[in-house]
Amino acid sequence: MKDRFNREIDYLRLSVTDQCNLRCVYCMEDTTQEFLPKCGKLSDDEMIRIVTACARLGIKKVRLTGGEPLVRPGIVELIKRIHDIDGIEEIYLTTNGTVLSDQVKTLAHHGLKGVNISLDSLKADRFHQITRRGILANVLKFIDECLAYGLKVKLNTVLVDEVNQDEILDFVRLTLEKPIDVRFIELMPIGVGKVHKGVTNEEVLQTICSSYSDVVEVGKADKGGPATYVCVNQGPGKVGFISAVSNCFCESCNRIRVSADGFLKQCLHFKFGVSLKDLIRAGITDEALQHVIYEQIYHKPEKHLFNQENIDEEVKFMNQIGG
Repeated sequence: MKDRFNREIDYLRLSVTDQCNLRCVYCMEDTTQEFLPKCGKLSDDEMIRIVTACARLGIKKVRLTGGEPLVRPGIVELIKRIHDIDGIEEIYLTTNGTVLSDQVKTLAHHGLKGVNISLDSLKADRFHQITRRGILANVLKFIDECLAYGLKVKLNTVLVDEVNQDEILDFVRLTLEKPIDVRFIELMPIGVGKVHKGVTNEEVLQTICSSYSDVVEVGKADKGGPATYVCVNQGPGKVGFISAVSNCFCESCNRIRVSADGFLKQCLHFKFGVSLKDLIRAGITDEALQHVIYEQIYHKPEKHLFNQENIDEEVKFMNQIGG
């Protein structure tokens, strides 16, 4: 379906948990974070009702996010159930890649098409410093397993506080060696991210162009996606840039978000939306649920206002929103 700005909305980002096994410095606080109780999260059946209603409105692509979605019990079966919903054509996962590398074959068999893996350093000690918990070797194993079973792999890299800015070319080299897309994502001023300093993608591209002469712009590789891409030295992978802060791309936004507590968010930046969980538990019919979702999609904001002060801006941490 289309919203009031004539954008085709066909993509749902569904957070299955706010919990995470890591504590990345720009995402969550180390020790004071509180997570939702089990009763505060959507059940599998409630998620299936929501995805089914969305599919009837034209949602074709579902991305499962978190927190860390792979720590949710029963995640493999949930993916299978979503795959079986009429109208859902693609299922993807955003993960830190530190767990369940032995389940990649099963995930692929049940309909998973690809993964976006959050990875901010290729140095083991620095990776642990940024994530406060993670073991880099586990992520690298997960990446290889995904490639082995034919899953599309994209790496999401956030450059923060000049901690990992010196690794830009190391990430670019991955695209020369393997069919992996590396996307540099500008740090968004949400939650803990507000107290850290990011790097603009213009700076990243300048670094790449100063080291490689063969950098070819290939534009947007994903329909409605936020990333613009270049190909470096004709490698099998691409380098992408998601510049939400320095270059607003909202005119092509094709997505809505549902958080782990069942709140349908119209836009990442704003608090606007409605609790689908409360409506479901109050006994709403499938037809009425579909109408509520329709209204929320239709009234999506025209664009974010990350560079402006706004009383309606989101104050939650990214793991609570769904990335």
